[in-house]
Amino acid sequence: MKAIALDDEPLALEIVKSHASKIPWLKLEACFTDAFKAMEYLQNNPVDLLFLDIKMPDISGLDFLSGLHNKNSYIVIFTTAYSEHAVKSFELDAVDYLLKPFSLARFMKACGKALELHNARKGKEEPEFCFIKTGYEQVKVFYDQILYVEAEGNYLSFILPEIKHLSRMTMAEAEQLLPMDRFIRIHRSYIVNIRKIDIIERSQLTVAGKALPVGEAYRQAIQGLSLKS
Repeated sequence: MKAIALDDEPLALEIVKSHASKIPWLKLEACFTDAFKAMEYLQNNPVDLLFLDIKMPDISGLDFLSGLHNKNSYIVIFTTAYSEHAVKSFELDAVDYLLKPFSLARFMKACGKALELHNARKGKEEPEFCFIKTGYEQVKVFYDQILYVEAEGNYLSFILPEIKHLSRMTMAEAEQLLPMDRFIRIHRSYIVNIRKIDIIERSQLTVAGKALPVGEAYRQAIQGLSLKS
């Protein structure tokens, strides 16, 4: 996917540029602090995805998008420090709304939504994988390979049948990264792949022979859980 970013703060653009560089299928073609230069670029170059700041001195990201004659052809992710614009951004069919400061995991989740929409428009299937940051690398992991996710201090372990990937992120970030229609939070320290559950009990689940605790706050979520083969 080809993208551009518009923000009046150079530091904010550097963060978008840094995050975007870690997503193999995303190419950030250009960054702009000037809305009119961004508009001129769009008139002459094909772009799939727009990262738009909302509150800027000359023109808001909302007005910028509204002023594009072919605005419906773009997928839009708004980036802003002001939460009060969220409703308006979704009225303009933005795929997501990133509230600054946002993490890499949250950024990747938003970009994943953009890719799903991009693929849907082109009649392609949704991606079956995500990229997990381990050290200085991004490791491609297919969702159906993940057995469960376990919190270990400031890190999470993504447990696969024969390997685990350790990543510095929170459980909330993992919930944003994973498709939670296929995974379920069962404990403050565990997220499990629904399809990998072998046994459900009141206070624990068994996944690949491993008994995992079910927290009191999450018991209602697993009641009546329908397992899919």
